[in-house]
Amino acid sequence: MKIPVAIVEDNNDIRLALEQIIEMSDTCELAGSCVNGEEALIKLADFQPKVVLMDISLGGITGIEVVKKMKVEYPEILFMMCTIYEDDEQLFEALSAGASGYILKKTPPGKLLDAIAELVEGGAPMSSQIARKVVAAFQNKKAGEQADAAALDVLSKREKEILEMIAKGLLYKEIADSLFISTETVRKHVKHIYDKLHVDNRVEAVNKFYGR
Repeated sequence: MKIPVAIVEDNNDIRLALEQIIEMSDTCELAGSCVNGEEALIKLADFQPKVVLMDISLGGITGIEVVKKMKVEYPEILFMMCTIYEDDEQLFEALSAGASGYILKKTPPGKLLDAIAELVEGGAPMSSQIARKVVAAFQNKKAGEQADAAALDVLSKREKEILEMIAKGLLYKEIADSLFISTETVRKHVKHIYDKLHVDNRVEAVNKFYGR
């Protein structure tokens, strides 16, 4: 079954390009498109998407505001911010609003589709540039350094290896290919990492990894 994907993008050329990527995909199908935040708040629920590619700057209501409002009523919808911005403040606002992924519009089509698949499988894909922003932000937070370092000691060598790759922004599939293991095995390792570090997502795991 294909993944129903909706697009919210006010730039006509970019919206059409994203639509084409989704429509030509073997794994996704286009659920619908919106040209601004106001339209998204009205139509997204009717589209019944599993994933929404959400632009941030929409002229009126921002993509972040749309996510914040929609997640309250429709928590099952997965939002991936798809933007040209690498702004720290907008990144964390989007994640706080409920976005589960954050990639740049210049991301190649194949990697965009991989990111959508990973999002549906429970991951939190981020472009490598965005992952570095997250890393840099958390490197500036020194509170709890010793506790975080002690927590990392409970990880196995393979788990630390995978966590380091996650911190670099690699997708599950890329990690699997690099380590010659299956994506499912990577997913299991990530679950164990989260359990051992007492975290719920990639951002928190990266925080502990770089907070040493």
